[in-house]
Amino acid sequence: MPEQDVTVGQLLLAEYESVKSEQRARIGFRDNLLYVTLAVVAAVVAATAQAERPSMLLALPPVCLVLGWTYLVNDEKISAIGLYVRDDLGPKLAELAAHSSGFATFGWEAYHRSDSRRRSRKTVQTVIDLTAFCAVPLAALIVFWSNGDAGRLLVALSVLEALAVAGLASQVVWYAKAA
Repeated sequence: MPEQDVTVGQLLLAEYESVKSEQRARIGFRDNLLYVTLAVVAAVVAATAQAERPSMLLALPPVCLVLGWTYLVNDEKISAIGLYVRDDLGPKLAELAAHSSGFATFGWEAYHRSDSRRRSRKTVQTVIDLTAFCAVPLAALIVFWSNGDAGRLLVALSVLEALAVAGLASQVVWYAKAA
């Protein structure tokens, strides 16, 4: 079997394919988390209404926290991959491909970020994320608190859940500003 030399360019292209494959998988997973969250919310609300037990709503904040945090982490990794391709991998390949300056690789990685409506889309997405992962569990807590017949332990638990949801909300906003 004859030996073949692997060039730096081939290695960089293989790395590009690998990170883009990871990015695609993370995008699909992240986007499905919103649908899972909606399904869980519907199931918990339906079960709560059927059982007429508002304390069951206390299940929503932890579920929304886990799903929201997973969504946020995947979203950050998706952005990090794009940044890596734009700022590290692309320039290395451009340097190998052309000895003259001005050659840009993976132009889409930067081009799609220059859209004049990008900021408004990011704002709307942040509102959607805050609604799905933070406002819904806070609404469930408000319904629970307004019921008024819960024991001290459940009220204490609900306050901790509210603080955790507020923490997630701050992270959603912080990551949106960073992006």
